[in-house]
Amino acid sequence: MKCFDCPRRCGVDRSKAKGFCNEGEKIRVAKVIENFAWEEPCISGEKGALAIFFSGCNLRCSFCQNYEISHVGKGEEFSPDEFREFLLSFDLEKFSSIDLITPTHFSSALIAALDGCRLPLPVVWNSSGYEAPAMIERLDKIVDVFLPDFKYYSDQNGQAFSKAGDYFAVASEAVKKMRQLRPVDKFENGLLVRGLLIRHLLLPGQVRDSMAVLDFIAQNLKGSMVSLMSQFTPQKFGPHRKVLPLEYKALLAHAEKLGLDSGYFQDISAADENFVPEF
Repeated sequence: MKCFDCPRRCGVDRSKAKGFCNEGEKIRVAKVIENFAWEEPCISGEKGALAIFFSGCNLRCSFCQNYEISHVGKGEEFSPDEFREFLLSFDLEKFSSIDLITPTHFSSALIAALDGCRLPLPVVWNSSGYEAPAMIERLDKIVDVFLPDFKYYSDQNGQAFSKAGDYFAVASEAVKKMRQLRPVDKFENGLLVRGLLIRHLLLPGQVRDSMAVLDFIAQNLKGSMVSLMSQFTPQKFGPHRKVLPLEYKALLAHAEKLGLDSGYFQDISAADENFVPEF
């Protein structure tokens, strides 16, 4: 079957070849971290998340801190039925949420795996934001919390860093669809059990682009929680420096001016290689 899971629309038969994501038809899990406490407090909760990192990526940013799995690829493969059994093999009561990290290119397979599977925890769709609105609608039946990145405003940045010159056009519609499906954020004991939390990572030298992303959120996604991140860590391919404290302070001031203060502001000290998981 030809794959059209993501906006790349490669049309590749992944049982025979690989598309942009560099993955076949089976779900490939690169790493699982139990009681993962590095997500936002409303995702990690008191127990931490069951964090499942998928191999490959439909965006493959040049600066990805998980470069080893997003670009190179590694891990164990599962059919949808096998993945369901794998997930249910964990004592899920030990965690606050099920954190599906970089899952977009396995969307159809994960829907097949989780549709009708009653889970005791919120399922978090932790993605790049580069998604098709029609697929977001399909994901509605298996996902409780959408946790998308909203990376770039300029087409130039989308092309330069992710080979996706249409990133903003695509991601803006995807996030609006998520907000439409999750118009109200529901919390239980401080944990986001149903809703939308938008992440944005400031890149070095890109304060104006980040401000434009926040402007769009303030104007079009009113009431949405935003998580601003300063954790950019230089990788093999650029940018080649960390975010300056002054750059991040300017972005925080802009967010406060726009009234985007109901989410999370990461501390500048998070830009440290010690926070990059080993694969």
